Amino acid sequence: MTRNFLYSLVLIFGGLLVVLGQEQDSLSIKSSMVSTKEAFKLDLYDPLAPARSAFYSAVLPGLGQAYNGSYWKIPLVYAGIGTSMYLVIFNDKQYDRYREAYKRRLAGFDDDEFQGILENDGLINAQKQFRQNKEFAILATVAFYLLNIVDANVDAHLRQFDVSRNLSLRPNFEPNYLSGNVDYGLTLNFKLN
Repeated sequence: MTRNFLYSLVLIFGGLLVVLGQEQDSLSIKSSMVSTKEAFKLDLYDPLAPARSAFYSAVLPGLGQAYNGSYWKIPLVYAGIGTSMYLVIFNDKQYDRYREAYKRRLAGFDDDEFQGILENDGLINAQKQFRQNKEFAILATVAFYLLNIVDANVDAHLRQFDVSRNLSLRPNFEPNYLSGNVDYGLTLNFKLN
């Protein structure tokens, strides 16, 4: 009886170990599946991310770069837009100075700041030059603003580009056993998992 009791205890204990082991394996498989699903959720392609990033940059320059995580580009965006806006304001003030002096001369006054330095033709040419500079600065401001939007969009697209080890391009050097020379080549490897 003790022998049968001992055998039955061993069988029950062994069966429990097998069942618990299988349960533990199924739990670890389920947890690995959950973590794999979560990993895929993080790496899924978001088709609206580039449009969202471009929209953010259109609303507030630099916000799309912040959305993409390219914080180092934000000072460049503001430096470009700020410098060109400064040039717009500076050239506008200079244009107004020369225009006001020319208008005073036409009204018959001889007390402008350019008296004895510039003639009327010089004032007209200075006005044309500063107006042209102001227009170029306005175009530069618009160009930096649009470049900010395009950069945010392209950066968001490139962040979703697959650069995993499944895609690789390597140089290949193989000996040619027939001629004794080395053959050079390029191999493109990709794995479909």
